[in-house]
Amino acid sequence: MTTPITPSTANASNPFASLKINHSAIRVPDFDTAIAWYAEKLDFRLRQSVSLAGLTFAFLYLAGDDSFHFELLAGAGADNRRPYKDLHDSYKMSGWHHIGFRVESVDNAIDELKRRGVTIVSEPHDVAAMGLRVAFFADPWANLFEIIQPISA
Repeated sequence: MTTPITPSTANASNPFASLKINHSAIRVPDFDTAIAWYAEKLDFRLRQSVSLAGLTFAFLYLAGDDSFHFELLAGAGADNRRPYKDLHDSYKMSGWHHIGFRVESVDNAIDELKRRGVTIVSEPHDVAAMGLRVAFFADPWANLFEIIQPISA
Protein backbone atom coordinates (compact mmCIF):
# COMPACT_ATOMS: atom_id res chain seq x y z
CA MET A 1 0.00 0.00 0.00
CA THR A 2 1.32 3.42 -0.89
CA THR A 3 0.27 6.69 0.65
CA PRO A 4 -0.46 9.49 -1.80
CA ILE A 5 1.91 12.44 -1.50
CA THR A 6 0.22 15.81 -1.10
CA PRO A 7 1.47 18.83 -3.06
CA SER A 8 4.60 20.39 -1.55
CA THR A 9 3.58 23.97 -2.28
CA ALA A 10 1.51 25.98 0.17
CA ASN A 11 -2.10 26.51 -0.81
CA ALA A 12 -3.39 29.85 0.46
CA SER A 13 -6.96 28.97 -0.51
CA ASN A 14 -6.95 25.87 1.71
CA PRO A 15 -9.34 26.29 4.67
CA PHE A 16 -6.47 25.35 7.00
CA ALA A 17 -3.88 27.69 5.44
CA SER A 18 -3.84 29.83 8.59
CA LEU A 19 -2.87 26.92 10.87
CA LYS A 20 0.34 27.59 12.79
CA ILE A 21 1.81 25.59 15.65
CA ASN A 22 1.33 27.54 18.87
CA HIS A 23 2.07 25.13 21.71
CA SER A 24 2.24 21.56 22.89
CA ALA A 25 0.95 20.43 26.29
CA ILE A 26 2.71 18.15 28.75
CA ARG A 27 0.97 16.65 31.79
CA VAL A 28 3.16 16.55 34.92
CA PRO A 29 2.34 15.55 38.51
CA ASP A 30 4.14 18.40 40.31
CA PHE A 31 4.32 22.06 39.27
CA ASP A 32 7.45 23.12 41.17
CA THR A 33 9.46 20.05 40.15
CA ALA A 34 8.54 20.45 36.49
CA ILE A 35 9.22 24.19 36.36
CA ALA A 36 12.61 23.66 38.01
CA TRP A 37 13.56 20.79 35.67
CA TYR A 38 12.65 22.62 32.45
CA ALA A 39 14.33 25.83 33.61
CA GLU A 40 17.53 24.15 34.88
CA LYS A 41 17.95 21.53 32.16
CA LEU A 42 16.64 23.34 29.05
CA ASP A 43 16.70 27.04 30.03
CA PHE A 44 12.94 27.36 29.40
CA ARG A 45 11.33 30.59 30.61
CA LEU A 46 8.11 30.65 32.66
CA ARG A 47 5.95 33.44 31.24
CA GLN A 48 2.67 32.78 33.04
CA SER A 49 0.93 30.34 35.33
CA VAL A 50 -2.71 30.06 36.34
CA SER A 51 -4.68 27.64 38.51
CA LEU A 52 -7.86 26.27 36.96
CA ALA A 53 -10.00 23.17 37.46
CA GLY A 54 -7.65 21.64 40.05
CA LEU A 55 -4.53 22.00 37.88
CA THR A 56 -1.85 24.63 37.50
CA PHE A 57 -1.20 25.61 33.91
CA ALA A 58 2.25 26.99 33.13
CA PHE A 59 3.39 28.51 29.87
CA LEU A 60 7.07 27.78 29.19
CA TYR A 61 8.98 29.35 26.31
CA LEU A 62 12.24 28.19 24.78
CA ALA A 63 15.36 30.22 25.62
CA GLY A 64 15.46 31.94 22.22
CA ASP A 65 11.96 31.54 20.74
CA ASP A 66 8.72 33.31 21.61
CA SER A 67 6.70 31.83 18.72
CA PHE A 68 6.11 28.43 20.36
CA HIS A 69 5.62 27.35 23.96
CA PHE A 70 4.90 24.35 26.12
CA GLU A 71 1.81 24.34 28.27
CA LEU A 72 2.38 22.32 31.43
CA LEU A 73 -0.70 20.88 33.12
CA ALA A 74 0.49 20.26 36.66
CA GLY A 75 -1.26 18.58 39.56
CA ALA A 76 -1.92 15.32 41.34
CA GLY A 77 -3.54 12.38 39.57
CA ALA A 78 -1.26 12.03 36.54
CA ASP A 79 -0.49 8.43 35.59
CA ASN A 80 3.16 7.64 34.88
CA ARG A 81 4.43 6.80 31.41
CA ARG A 82 6.67 3.81 30.98
CA PRO A 83 10.27 5.06 30.76
CA TYR A 84 12.12 4.03 27.61
CA LYS A 85 15.24 1.88 27.75
CA ASP A 86 16.29 3.00 24.29
CA LEU A 87 14.86 4.71 21.23
CA HIS A 88 13.63 1.49 19.60
CA ASP A 89 11.67 0.65 22.75
CA SER A 90 9.76 3.92 22.27
CA TYR A 91 8.42 2.78 18.88
CA LYS A 92 6.09 0.30 20.61
CA MET A 93 3.77 3.00 22.01
CA SER A 94 0.94 4.63 20.07
CA GLY A 95 0.24 8.33 20.22
CA TRP A 96 2.51 11.37 20.27
CA HIS A 97 6.12 10.26 20.12
CA HIS A 98 8.35 13.32 20.49
CA ILE A 99 8.94 17.00 19.85
CA GLY A 100 11.97 17.90 17.71
CA PHE A 101 14.29 20.84 18.39
CA ARG A 102 16.56 22.10 15.61
CA VAL A 103 20.04 23.08 16.84
CA GLU A 104 23.34 24.11 15.27
CA SER A 105 25.17 21.10 16.72
CA VAL A 106 23.52 17.91 17.97
CA ASP A 107 26.78 16.78 19.55
CA ASN A 108 27.26 20.01 21.51
CA ALA A 109 23.62 20.03 22.65
CA ILE A 110 23.80 16.41 23.86
CA ASP A 111 27.11 17.07 25.64
CA GLU A 112 25.47 19.96 27.50
CA LEU A 113 22.38 17.89 28.34
CA LYS A 114 24.65 15.17 29.74
CA ARG A 115 26.51 17.78 31.79
CA ARG A 116 23.14 18.87 33.20
CA GLY A 117 22.19 15.30 34.11
CA VAL A 118 19.48 14.78 31.47
CA THR A 119 18.54 11.21 30.45
CA ILE A 120 19.86 10.53 26.94
CA VAL A 121 17.74 7.94 25.13
CA SER A 122 19.71 7.86 21.87
CA GLU A 123 23.24 9.13 21.27
CA PRO A 124 23.89 11.39 18.26
CA HIS A 125 23.76 9.54 14.96
CA ASP A 126 23.22 10.33 11.29
CA VAL A 127 20.02 9.39 9.45
CA ALA A 128 21.33 9.75 5.92
CA ALA A 129 17.96 8.99 4.30
CA MET A 130 16.54 12.10 6.00
CA GLY A 131 19.69 14.21 5.73
CA LEU A 132 19.78 14.70 9.51
CA ARG A 133 21.97 14.15 12.53
CA VAL A 134 19.71 13.30 15.50
CA ALA A 135 19.67 12.32 19.16
CA PHE A 136 16.90 11.83 21.72
CA PHE A 137 16.51 12.69 25.39
CA ALA A 138 13.72 12.37 27.96
CA ASP A 139 12.37 14.46 30.79
CA PRO A 140 11.70 12.84 34.20
CA TRP A 141 8.15 11.95 33.08
CA ALA A 142 9.34 9.92 30.06
CA ASN A 143 8.40 12.51 27.44
CA LEU A 144 10.75 12.22 24.48
CA PHE A 145 12.49 15.10 22.72
CA GLU A 146 14.66 15.02 19.61
CA ILE A 147 17.62 17.24 18.79
CA ILE A 148 18.22 17.60 15.03
CA GLN A 149 20.61 19.31 12.64
CA PRO A 150 20.92 19.02 8.87
CA ILE A 151 23.84 16.91 7.68
CA SER A 152 26.29 19.06 5.76
CA ALA A 153 26.81 17.92 2.21
